[in-house]
Amino acid sequence: MFTSLDQHMRFSTELLVFDVLLILTILTIWLFRTRQIRCMHETGGAMLYGLILGLTLKYTGSQWNHEAGDVHGCESLNHTSPHLAANTTVDHDRHKHVGMMAFAPEVFFNLFLPPIIFQGAYSLNQRHFFQNSGSVLTFAFLGTVISSAVVGASMYGFVKLMVLLGQARDGDFLLTDCLFFGALISATDPVTVLAIFTELRVDSNLYILLFGESVLNDAVAIVLTYAISTYSQSGGHHSFSASAFFLSIGHFIAVFIGSVFIGFSFTIITALLTKFTRLSDFPLLETGLFFLLSWSAFLSAEACGMTGIVAVLFCGITQARYTFHNLSAEARTRTKQLFEFLNFLGENFIFCYMGLALFTFQINDFKGIFILGAFLSIFLARACNIYPLSFLLNLGRREKIPLNIQHMMMFSGLRGAVAFALAVRDTCTIARRTILSTTLLLVLFTVWVLGGGTCPMLAWLDIRVGVDPDEDKVGQASHQTAGEGTPAYAANTADTQTPASHTPGVWYNLDKIYVRPALTHSGPPLTSTLPSWCAPLGKLLTSPQAYENVERLNDVGAGCSSVKLDNAGEDGRATEGDAEMVTEPAHQDDLLEGDLGLGHSADPVWKE
Repeated sequence: MFTSLDQHMRFSTELLVFDVLLILTILTIWLFRTRQIRCMHETGGAMLYGLILGLTLKYTGSQWNHEAGDVHGCESLNHTSPHLAANTTVDHDRHKHVGMMAFAPEVFFNLFLPPIIFQGAYSLNQRHFFQNSGSVLTFAFLGTVISSAVVGASMYGFVKLMVLLGQARDGDFLLTDCLFFGALISATDPVTVLAIFTELRVDSNLYILLFGESVLNDAVAIVLTYAISTYSQSGGHHSFSASAFFLSIGHFIAVFIGSVFIGFSFTIITALLTKFTRLSDFPLLETGLFFLLSWSAFLSAEACGMTGIVAVLFCGITQARYTFHNLSAEARTRTKQLFEFLNFLGENFIFCYMGLALFTFQINDFKGIFILGAFLSIFLARACNIYPLSFLLNLGRREKIPLNIQHMMMFSGLRGAVAFALAVRDTCTIARRTILSTTLLLVLFTVWVLGGGTCPMLAWLDIRVGVDPDEDKVGQASHQTAGEGTPAYAANTADTQTPASHTPGVWYNLDKIYVRPALTHSGPPLTSTLPSWCAPLGKLLTSPQAYENVERLNDVGAGCSSVKLDNAGEDGRATEGDAEMVTEPAHQDDLLEGDLGLGHSADPVWKE
């Protein structure tokens, strides 16, 4: 019988084991980085240590004592017992280590996933993202739907084959189970590849396409699983149901929009609090408030029946665009380092646990045909995603996506933490247990084999490395535009615009004139842009610092104008050095933002 002391010792021992594994992982990372070994990423190392521990527990460990009690079989229970102890173990003699190292799935979903998703969104280079926003959104949204449909349809065919060969009974695997697997396995997590890309400084287009897709398609995959669950509950199982289909589509749209709204709402709250309070005088409190409000976006969405991943994703993107500018310099650095650390710790913990789960979970159910079909399906779905969409995008893109970039994107479709977290949340049926086991194998294979083959594949495809993203964008645009008959100086001018200039004009104007001034100190005061009947609101949302910025910029502009007149040539034009003097003060506030990898999103020059 377990005592409270026994339970405390057991829990402490389990955490100590994981602590030791993470220490070994960090030391391995240090060794790999000092020796410049790129055949395995840190997540692959964490998974390897988890596998070793799992094998050790499986073949040498001893079973934890179970609480004594009267165990009644349901079929022989003829009267109501005042105290009923239910034996919920499955095939107890065969699986001796069921109770060991087991964490609730909600721990992963509510504690480890939010920082991982938020870090990806918060560190997103917004300038490059907006320059490629159409392509990234196409791969993330339409591509994920295509991948989910292809995997789901393919797996349903393999399930029918399993029934014919006697490896499964008719009814064990429903159509919705196959679609659910297709949705969760479409969540790519190429952390290994992206880490190598960052170290080698690969072609910036390849990096932002792959990174942007991986950040956004996690949210799409999660909402798809919600929609499929709604479809199943509405009567769609083996056959197509029109009413269930449209209900699930409506649920998908409602959940997505509602989650985005919740995420942006918490950004508004955080931005206004940091704008109109003196929290910047206490950077520690400022960082704590920023972290807790960002996490609250996830928890609030989950509590409201929405999806927290979508909420925290868009919260991260908008926090980087608005709230970031209200933070003190110390809080900017702290928030970035905090989420980097939580992302690092969470990913390595989850991958370590996945390696352990492969051998110690009693709920594992490996079926050969299903596993084979899953491997074939994910490569087929990735091909149906990347190549057709790249062809369509190239019809409208000025800078085409070359074939070697497409091949690398096809190769880089790794699976990871999000797929595992979705699979482990529901293991109540044979189909869902098979899905979990297959997902573990797919993650292991893609991280080790595809992740380890990234460097050879880059060399074989002749993809550029050692590229400076900023210089690369200017150089490519200049070369390409000049080749199309446009002067090179025009290409340079167009490419040095702010990221918002690549977004639709309506949203750019709304963001520049109303949203940014309302949430930050930058931009024109709302008292000068809002209609007269909104003057009280404009006065309320305009901070004193915004007026100070106006006066300072006017003084700078007047000073620079006098310099330009004094130094102008006979034709009345200022020299190139004078232009640098004008633009340099305008970008002083963005220096730290550029260092944090968020891109230059501020636009301090406006016209009234």
